[in-house]
Amino acid sequence: MVMARHWHSSSPVMDGHSFLDEPGFWPAYLADLAEGFAPEAFGSDAGDADAMLDTLHDPSAWPVFRVPLADGFAIIVHVNSGEEFTTTDYFLTHPDWSQDLVLASDDQDRIGPGLCWPELATLLEAPPGAAGVTDAHVRLLLLLPVLGDAAIPEEAVTAVAEALVAQGAPGGKRGVGQTAASGAPHVGRGGLVVRR
Repeated sequence: MVMARHWHSSSPVMDGHSFLDEPGFWPAYLADLAEGFAPEAFGSDAGDADAMLDTLHDPSAWPVFRVPLADGFAIIVHVNSGEEFTTTDYFLTHPDWSQDLVLASDDQDRIGPGLCWPELATLLEAPPGAAGVTDAHVRLLLLLPVLGDAAIPEEAVTAVAEALVAQGAPGGKRGVGQTAASGAPHVGRGGLVVRR
């Protein structure tokens, strides 16, 4: 069962996990990080990406994704659309907590702290038997907007490129080898770099 976060308890929340396999999801979800890149760089086409962007921006259905962590913790990725703009909030949750911790948000105020690469890298493997987003590549791409490092190590570049290829981006010499190249120490402020 999908539950709205405390701040959005009356919102039209829906389980977004089925979107992860939809054509156009990754270029739509990573649109802010991939500005200037065509959906084809993700192995998608413009029609699918536009349709998914419309779905993610639908004010009547706000997708939620659960990234399970060890010891009952989880990161909840919550896309929410108002009349004027759409934001994605990232909450650290635990069943024993009365309130969730806001890990990051890509709203106009760029709420942080976000995660540095070593922190994000430790979250890629799901605990055994966990429910939610368990594929390491999908977990990386879903949490990529919270990466806030000013300097991205080469291992992060490689990991993101492999994750994108695993999700359908063309590989090889002219394919997509994209990664977060965050020049700012805050959430979602980087861009994606094509390695050819």
